[in-house]
Amino acid sequence: MPTPQSEGLGFPPPESGTVFVNDRVSYRTEGTERVLSVHGVVFAHYDTSDRVAEAYSMVTLVESGYADQNDVARSFGCSTRSLRRYQARYEAAGLAALLRPPGRPRGSGLRLSRSGRRDQTMLRLKTKGVSNRGIAGRLGLDEKVVRRTLRRLGWHPCPASCLPFLPETERPTPGVTDTADAPAEIASEGVAAPQSEQTADRLPESMPSSLDLDPLNRSMDRLLAAMGVLDDAAPLFAFAGCLPRAGVLLAMPSLVGSGLLAIAGKVYGTIGPAFYGLRTTLVASVLLALLRIPRAETLKEYAPADLGRIVGLDRMPEVKTLRRKLTRLASLKGSQQLGRELAERRVRERGRVLGFLYIDGHVRAYHGQRTIPKGYLTRTRLAVPATTDYWVNDRRGDPLFVVTADANAAMTRMLVPILKEIRTLVGPRRRPTIVFDRGGWSPKLFKQLLAMDFEILTYRKGRVRRVAEKRFVLRKATLDGRRVQYWLHDQPVRFLRGTLRLRQVTRLRDGHQTPVLTSRWDLRDIVVAYRMFERWRQENFFKYMRQEFLIDALTDYQVEPDDPARSVPNPARKAADQELRGARHRLAKLQELYGSTALDYVDGRTPTMRSFTTAERGVRRDIADLNDHIARLEEKRKALPVRVPLAEARHGEEPVKLSTERKHLTNVLKLVAYQIESDLVELIRPHYARTDDEGRTLIQTALQSAATIEPGNNELRITLAPLSSPHRSRTVAALCETLNTRNTSFPGTTLRMRFGVTAS
Repeated sequence: MPTPQSEGLGFPPPESGTVFVNDRVSYRTEGTERVLSVHGVVFAHYDTSDRVAEAYSMVTLVESGYADQNDVARSFGCSTRSLRRYQARYEAAGLAALLRPPGRPRGSGLRLSRSGRRDQTMLRLKTKGVSNRGIAGRLGLDEKVVRRTLRRLGWHPCPASCLPFLPETERPTPGVTDTADAPAEIASEGVAAPQSEQTADRLPESMPSSLDLDPLNRSMDRLLAAMGVLDDAAPLFAFAGCLPRAGVLLAMPSLVGSGLLAIAGKVYGTIGPAFYGLRTTLVASVLLALLRIPRAETLKEYAPADLGRIVGLDRMPEVKTLRRKLTRLASLKGSQQLGRELAERRVRERGRVLGFLYIDGHVRAYHGQRTIPKGYLTRTRLAVPATTDYWVNDRRGDPLFVVTADANAAMTRMLVPILKEIRTLVGPRRRPTIVFDRGGWSPKLFKQLLAMDFEILTYRKGRVRRVAEKRFVLRKATLDGRRVQYWLHDQPVRFLRGTLRLRQVTRLRDGHQTPVLTSRWDLRDIVVAYRMFERWRQENFFKYMRQEFLIDALTDYQVEPDDPARSVPNPARKAADQELRGARHRLAKLQELYGSTALDYVDGRTPTMRSFTTAERGVRRDIADLNDHIARLEEKRKALPVRVPLAEARHGEEPVKLSTERKHLTNVLKLVAYQIESDLVELIRPHYARTDDEGRTLIQTALQSAATIEPGNNELRITLAPLSSPHRSRTVAALCETLNTRNTSFPGTTLRMRFGVTAS
């Protein structure tokens, strides 16, 4: 009887002791010997006590694709983490690395350094024409490891050597590469292809180039940065559909037009070899501020890969990296010059709105453990440890520059140095009007400011004689497109024994009179009042920056030495004042007791004259003793100086103050972000009727919206998703058309940015 086909094709049952890793791989152990089979063919044979051979077998199974990590780890009784560690060791240093040396394991720093040197040697040998097998033989590696490493490093053969490991005489010019052999898929994906030698002279000298082919895998550039031959990674873009928060690219034309990158390059030069260089750090900081991610610590709540694709990188710099970059920039001490040159550029572009300049201080409270000077915080009506920043804003309320006061100096001390800075910005011929509040009240200071060719506009401080209400006149006008009306009284006033003559415009509202002083005699009284009361723009600016850009937040907790000779109020005198107030309070209580004792006797509540005399004598004795004590306290207080050097006031404690460089740098970057937002608001004004009320909200929504990024031939197309309503989408579409006329290239590339909105 013939044997059935199923029986003829049957396999013998597995022998006892056989372990199946999967349907292809199995192993059998007899005693201390183990045989590993793949498809029934012997794959490895080793002693179970040989841990290196077993680790090598596991790694080889995974690397060859015969089994995955989970199956191998489960079958051999180890964790997937241990198996990955074996793979990393084998890839880093070959078979010898699988043998664990005695003692504690070495840190990853040596391994990474050794791996980097091995990768460098591998690339150098490959550029010399050595085969993969020859490289494997020289380094003691498997040929598969060499092939996989070269693929990870992005190596590909090219007719002209373009790797940075060559001698200086053989190294090609950066950014100049023949495009004839460039793969076609690079251009189709919109990757910024290297420029030909004919166009190299038309590109900026700092135009970066990249050896990476995949925009989502920048391993080659990261390797070059780690080796110290890359100052900044070139942006490479890949197609991204409906990428979250990609609408922030609408800010790029204004960012480029602000001059921040060019000025920072002149001020800082470079921040050293890095994947995230100066340009990337500044672009990322400004865009993150516009996305309402104003602090590095907030980055942990967002996907770095998605944010990185917005700026042409595989990942956005994360918390520690961004902190380190800002610290590096702060160490160069260039934020003051950066802010000054940005302000000069702003003045050249917007000089027409600088006729009135608003100056006010913003107090940032400090809640740390350091002892720093105190400042008066208006919101809490308390004097708290704080730092005061003085901001200068133009007529529209946009910031021009910021100055950090030394030890919370009052406005009366800060106005002169601030105006000297303004004079260097506006030039010697202009005579701008400075608007400030009562914190700068000082007739002597007014006389000094007028001598510096500045006009003043401020509130009058102190007691002022009221003006009869019948003398007020109703004034009406249309200013800045707004209809305003005030009840006003105009009169001249004199100060400093008649040597200073100013103009006082008083406003009447609900029975309250607000006097305003100015040196401008050429303006109508309603214009004087309107410009003074427009200070709300700067107050709203502080509130907006505090809530949206977190200008009150500390960027670091570093301190720097304070001036030990700086004059400060004497703390000993303050303690003496407090003790004197306590003694006078007790004296008032004793005097009250003395009076009540006499009244008790007069009213008959004291039983006998003797009782009254005894009580009255004791109170008088206590009053006399307390008067003597008060006299001694007053003499002691007079002997104490009102102000002493800071070193003496701290009683041997090292005088320190909060480091201001990094905070000032972040203030400048947020100032630029606010200016960019203001510029976008002005661009939509002709197309949006409610710009004054909702303009910033609309721009913020557009910047936060999703967009599709499509790189193409010398173009980078950004198509925003429709907004919540058709009229808002039409407004953003009009904004996109305006931005397209600027023909802005994305920083670091030659890709022209083109904006649009998806049709709803």
